[in-house]
Amino acid sequence: MNLGKSVIKPVAKDRLPELLRRMPKAELHIHIEGSLEPELIFALAQRNGLALRHASVDALRRAYAFTNLQSFLDIYYAGASVLLTEQDFYDMTRAYLLKAAQDNVVHAELFFDPQTHTARGVGMETIINGLHRACVDARADFGVSASLIMCFLRHLSEKGAFETLEQALPLRNKLIGVGLDSGEVGNPPEKFARVFERCRALGFHRVAHAGEEGPPEYIWTALDVLKVERVDHGVQCGKDAMLMRRLAQDRIPLTVCPLSNFKLCVFPDLASHNLRQLLDAGLVATINSDDPAYFGGYMNDNFTQTFAALNLDAQQAWTLAHNSFEAGFIEPSARQRYFDRLNETFETFQ
Repeated sequence: MNLGKSVIKPVAKDRLPELLRRMPKAELHIHIEGSLEPELIFALAQRNGLALRHASVDALRRAYAFTNLQSFLDIYYAGASVLLTEQDFYDMTRAYLLKAAQDNVVHAELFFDPQTHTARGVGMETIINGLHRACVDARADFGVSASLIMCFLRHLSEKGAFETLEQALPLRNKLIGVGLDSGEVGNPPEKFARVFERCRALGFHRVAHAGEEGPPEYIWTALDVLKVERVDHGVQCGKDAMLMRRLAQDRIPLTVCPLSNFKLCVFPDLASHNLRQLLDAGLVATINSDDPAYFGGYMNDNFTQTFAALNLDAQQAWTLAHNSFEAGFIEPSARQRYFDRLNETFETFQ
């Protein structure tokens, strides 16, 4: 693994947004159901003969005003209810991967929530086959490498997570790992200790949401009990100096989602975000879009708005992109190609 730190020449402030858009990057924290734009929600509802609570695309978009994680999840699960067929899951995933390619995302690891769909009678094969087929096609059509991470809903039981895992095992060759998401507060990581132990024995990569709204203790538990390789969000680590040192020393990546954190009131505004603090402390922080259809921005929106708010520079841009490839579950030779491509972009730009 290339951990070398290139020294990047300064880039004029007015040229930095173009560099951010052009540089190759990996997205490691994207809930594919959270990429469902209102227009596609209405199109799928019409295709499947479903009635929606909101009368129009504009009315639905106006409902995207959230006060916390739970207020978002309520409308997120309602939007996902239009997904019924393999083609629905394919169309949703392809639409996201096209946008990712336009943002120069060259590798994406997609979260999906099967329990959101199996609870409505949608079969596991329908879900995974639709998602996976779109990932395969994206490599040929868009030049984007894409993989799937199956998430367990933490507001449900560990028994339910075990049942979901068993349903997915016949399709395990189409998954690279498992994760833990949904409402964090009151659902600590240790609630899922045994199912993550089982996933580890099966050879799955493991990640978990921790330290978004939950306390730093949830990050410690995700690391020490669930044995995760990557922490999703993790921004509350800034409240625990010892944890910050642990994350930096062990190079545990954080998949940070700035626009999401702002929209869900984790930080009052982007200028208050602690991403600079995380980078200055040597953490393997990355920028991601989380649920871009709901939070007002895909990858390049997150980069350009966060860099403007925090006054970040080209060196930090290179570091964040480099971190994304280091943190991804990527075959070593492919990772090195991404590193080389990143360096070439900066060399030609400067």
